[in-house]
Amino acid sequence: MKQYTVTVIGLGLIGGSMAVDLKRRGFAREVIGVEADPVNAAAAEKIGLVDRVVPYGDCLAGADVVILAVPVGEAVKMLPDILDRLASEASSGSCEESSGAGLCRKTVIDVCSVKAALVKAAGGHPLRGRYVSTHPMAGTEYSGPWAAISGMFDGKACVICDSGESDRDALETVEKLYDVLNMRTIRMEAANHDMHAAYVSHISHVTSFALALTVLKQERSDRHIFDLASGGFSSTVRLAKSNSDMWVPILSQNRDNILDVIDTYMDEMKAFRDAIAAGDEARIRELIGEANRIRRIIK
Repeated sequence: MKQYTVTVIGLGLIGGSMAVDLKRRGFAREVIGVEADPVNAAAAEKIGLVDRVVPYGDCLAGADVVILAVPVGEAVKMLPDILDRLASEASSGSCEESSGAGLCRKTVIDVCSVKAALVKAAGGHPLRGRYVSTHPMAGTEYSGPWAAISGMFDGKACVICDSGESDRDALETVEKLYDVLNMRTIRMEAANHDMHAAYVSHISHVTSFALALTVLKQERSDRHIFDLASGGFSSTVRLAKSNSDMWVPILSQNRDNILDVIDTYMDEMKAFRDAIAAGDEARIRELIGEANRIRRIIK
């Protein structure tokens, strides 16, 4: 298998976990890290997530594949700059992977959970084809280089968005990358991805944050609520531990879709409230029965 030099920008849970398995499984001969937080950068190097850490200005030097694994708000700003740097390398002749046409053949991907803003940010760029928009659907509630784990992506899905805008060889490289991570790839338009992500991922975090706030307010006067909390509560509120630095940009960038989902969710909550308030056990049973249909999809 061909091996690549991979640069990972952002050495948190996703970037760090990708770095570990891409190196262990032979896709990467070397993993270069870029991390703005000096504590995280030192930790990533010390625990072996990457072979070395370099400044952002050197992120392209020697790299075949660049993985942008920072919060979406930062990624939207970085992506055009990285493509500009690729274009500059190609025009100056310093790109190690240039084609005869003078185009840099390096591949750039992002791993953010909101895609439309990124696709728009890259749109119209002369090297748009070197960018592949991806979203590996995996993660935990933890963050930072210490949260990185091997095998986190195994068996999960990865969405590749607007693939028609990417060069064929860039797509082939990305498909190899996710194949090494044991992920199945799905192709989708960026706008459709963001709508679906709002329903199956983003709303889960919003409701978990809201539930945590509800319980924390009660906890001020009754600590027994935590003594009585069992597995059901813990699993439901687990996502409330997620990092605000990642989730504030997601909720902002995918605002319209998330607002639609919240409105629908509140309608369903009201249906339960009305049935419970009326003591309508038949209606409560009906609502639960409708919800139980999720068993067909999620085992």
